[in-house]
Amino acid sequence: MEITGTVRRRTAERKRAALERLVAERDVWVSTSHPDHGPHQVPLWFLWDGRAVWMCTGAASATARNVREEPRVRLALPDTFDVVLLQGEAECFPDQEVPEDAAEAFADKFGWDPRVEEGSFLYVRVAPRTVRAWRGEPELHGRVIMRDGTWLE
Repeated sequence: MEITGTVRRRTAERKRAALERLVAERDVWVSTSHPDHGPHQVPLWFLWDGRAVWMCTGAASATARNVREEPRVRLALPDTFDVVLLQGEAECFPDQEVPEDAAEAFADKFGWDPRVEEGSFLYVRVAPRTVRAWRGEPELHGRVIMRDGTWLE
């Protein structure tokens, strides 16, 4: 399928659009891997705090198990034309040790507070080291908009 009419955006425009989506979107695809069990991908709710993505999952889930063993993760917003991919290392916080401001912001966004649920949950924070963003083939060149944790202009 050929997409026509796509205008190549500058890096600053891609950054602005990616940040807007990180604030507005609800779901992110989380890709993890485990040395014994292999790759795993799952959608999770997420919160962007201006510097990092916060997610929450069951403490015994495959995602939790994987990030404890191998913290390198990839995240993808759920759109195959307006692509935003983030890569970074996961930092884990048991539900009773998560920073209060992050837990409150997560609960405010979703109307759900894992800290009061039965069972154990793990908050996962990913500060991106690399962000790629593109819309269609014309934007494949120059798709990196963050490198080594620094936004490009």
